[in-house]
Amino acid sequence: MRTRGAAALNAAVLSATLLLAGCGSADPERQPLRVFAASSLTDAFSDMAGAFEASHPETEVVLVFAGSQVLRLQIEQGAPADVFASADPRHMESLVGEGLVTGQRVLAENELVVIVPRGNPSRIEAFADLVRAERLVIGTPYVPVGAYTREALRRAGADGGLPGFEAEVLGRVVSEESNVRLVRAKVELGEADAAIVYRTDAAPGRVRTVRVPPGANVRAQYLIGVVAGAENAAGAERWAGFVASPEGRRILSRHGFLTDVTTAQ
Repeated sequence: MRTRGAAALNAAVLSATLLLAGCGSADPERQPLRVFAASSLTDAFSDMAGAFEASHPETEVVLVFAGSQVLRLQIEQGAPADVFASADPRHMESLVGEGLVTGQRVLAENELVVIVPRGNPSRIEAFADLVRAERLVIGTPYVPVGAYTREALRRAGADGGLPGFEAEVLGRVVSEESNVRLVRAKVELGEADAAIVYRTDAAPGRVRTVRVPPGANVRAQYLIGVVAGAENAAGAERWAGFVASPEGRRILSRHGFLTDVTTAQ
């Protein structure tokens, strides 16, 4: 059964709200730094948090991960965030336009891949083979990975010489998820023959990866900024600087992000 539209988005927002309700600092002697970040940054930012806390022992990094669209809505509704890192510039631009985020800068880039179970039951060896999938999982149109997926399918059909490809592939979608980790989980649990995720989420050994042709692929640009009125504005600036530092970029690269981008505002 497909998960679609406003109902899926509302459920994701509710889930994030419940998560936020319990994300207070565990150590009252350390000042919390609340970092709201796209789900695809989970592994990289978790590594960064340990390194950051080691050099800033007075700070406790509180990481909140969800789809960028959910986090944007939470910030608009007054959630206590200090930093926002988005996988889609549109969500960052929306918050900047509302005066809710400042100092935005490019963080890194990512790209799409197809993942299939290790046994590859649908024999998907190339992007064009997605028409063979009986159970395809993608992100909802509201989550960045879902928007990028639709653009890649459109490019492959309109510009890649595969007429009807976009409609045929979308017709094989059985589930649309609210963040990229949920998309990946469907393949890992054997509930999908294929899914489209970021390259950084294609866990080696747990799934097989199929390349998206360069002409169809989409470069996902990540931006980071400080939330206006942040309770820990100084810590937020330090975190943004750390992410852009050589050490931060090494961590991002280790997790598969493309860091050959300018980080200037």
